[in-house]
Amino acid sequence: MELILKYFPNLTQDQIYKFQQLETLYKDWNLKINVVSRKDIDELYLRHVLHSLAIAKLITFKDGTQIMDVGTGGGFPGIPLAIMFPNCHFHLVDSIAKKLKVVNEVTEGLGLTNVKTTHTRVEALNETYDFIVSRAVAAMPTFVHWTKGKIAKKQKNDVKNGILYLKGGDLTEELKDYTTTKIYNLSDYFEEAFFETKKLVHLPQKFTKT
Repeated sequence: MELILKYFPNLTQDQIYKFQQLETLYKDWNLKINVVSRKDIDELYLRHVLHSLAIAKLITFKDGTQIMDVGTGGGFPGIPLAIMFPNCHFHLVDSIAKKLKVVNEVTEGLGLTNVKTTHTRVEALNETYDFIVSRAVAAMPTFVHWTKGKIAKKQKNDVKNGILYLKGGDLTEELKDYTTTKIYNLSDYFEEAFFETKKLVHLPQKFTKT
């Protein structure tokens, strides 16, 4: 929890309380339904919560922003972002029902009213969002295909509507077709060794392919 306060010192008491509750809720639910590896559950704030909040270092979502988290798994990055931006709307989607059970229980345990979940494949949804966020569920071309037509055209944020993708390693080959992509090194935001190879990719809605 100290890690979160280190990088986000201006949290409200309510936000601090909710972030503190995450560890207890996830440890409890992870014993019943394994959604976070044992190694990761002991470093929940570093590997999951702070990693998710890298998006909040790039953008402060305006109130009313609609965000979809695709392949949310145990609720990352959606749940930490929903705590950080209580006046935005988060739709957490996953094709594995047991993972969403944990997400729903954690959301309820925290009293989050700005999160909804859907058990489906993202291609089956017809809604549009200002941003689609995710943590490396597929290569970017596949992910773009899945989410085609799901990004709203009307802008309300300082960062252009589009995909915000948390990923690691060398992305040169994967992103070579997308000339408008911006890549942010998470080591510019966080000094912990875990973030040395981690990146945040922003692919705006009106991207161009070579």
